[in-house]
Amino acid sequence: MSKKTTPLRQQYLDIKRQYPDTIVFFRLGDFYETFDEDAKITSRELDIVLTSRPVSKGVRVPLAGIPHHAIDNYLARLIEKGYHVAICEQVGAQPAKGIFPREVVRVVTPGTVIEPGMLTSSHNNYLASAFIQEKRASVAYADISTGEFAATELIGKDILHQVRSELVRLMPAEVLWPDSQPLPEALPGHITTYESWHFEVGRCEDILKEHFGVASLDGFGLRGQPVAMRSAGAILQYLQDTQKDSLKLLSKINSYSLSDFMVLDAETRRNLELTETIRSGKTDGSLLGVLDQTCTPMGKRLLRQWVSKPLLDVKLINARLDLVDFFFKNGVLRASIADALKGFNDLERLVSRVLSSRAKPRDLVAIRSNLEQIPALLDLIPDKN
Repeated sequence: MSKKTTPLRQQYLDIKRQYPDTIVFFRLGDFYETFDEDAKITSRELDIVLTSRPVSKGVRVPLAGIPHHAIDNYLARLIEKGYHVAICEQVGAQPAKGIFPREVVRVVTPGTVIEPGMLTSSHNNYLASAFIQEKRASVAYADISTGEFAATELIGKDILHQVRSELVRLMPAEVLWPDSQPLPEALPGHITTYESWHFEVGRCEDILKEHFGVASLDGFGLRGQPVAMRSAGAILQYLQDTQKDSLKLLSKINSYSLSDFMVLDAETRRNLELTETIRSGKTDGSLLGVLDQTCTPMGKRLLRQWVSKPLLDVKLINARLDLVDFFFKNGVLRASIADALKGFNDLERLVSRVLSSRAKPRDLVAIRSNLEQIPALLDLIPDKN
């Protein structure tokens, strides 16, 4: 440490060195401070005052700070613009060598958001990953706010087109892309280039096995799908780097095939106005907007998934239509169940916040309230089998 550099400044520099491409929110008292180039970016993007702070005799560096109680609002604006933010907190109750120890507790990126105010209840917030290997490719995605985790392997001609179409269907908030592969145009979401060694097949298979505590991935449907393992394993490593606590939310992975549903490219989806209109880009007026009479956030997200991937299996289609027919013919029961569901909060995301140690007292109260309502809801359903 230079004699001219204060211990606090050196502490910040040591932490920043570990996160060179990330804005570091450095906790000082009641504020999160940003310094140097981070401060200039934060001031510009959030329209807050750029000041300076002395770090040694006659030397000042740029400074921009935000109140700790208002972090969600400012954080949301930076994440929406595609920035990654490392939250550096004070740890321990006693100072060491005159300053409190500090460490980065999590890195927030567009695909790893769990704060309620930064999420849209009707949309999944997917972190996706893609990998292309000659005539094979894979796409994996996870939503750490709900625990959803899935992967697929693609084979055939025009493989890049298949990858792009699947990503457009998912509309992820963030896509991990290997830095050794050319970055295609027109991919949805914020693109994060990730070192290609994270996609190494042996490494990814081992990480998946270790995470799920299994000797084989056959039980998850990944047998003979090494490329799918690459994308899925990269997601786990990225979460390990950014949101370690969220890994416990991903308790299983689903392997799926594009042959299970109708594959539609971006232009077809746009012209059919499945989830948004051509004119306004909003849900109102689209097919989803017409169909959506759901009462809970979980229902809204599920219906969006159904509309985005039309079924091809006649048995599954008829089973779904039978349910629609049942509720259409039983209007009183339908209304009673709808009334009961209106009192439910977003249980999926509430439980996820508990598992990731991010829950607040009001989250626990909401879970308790909803659990108390479930027996009455079940009593309304005539045949639970």
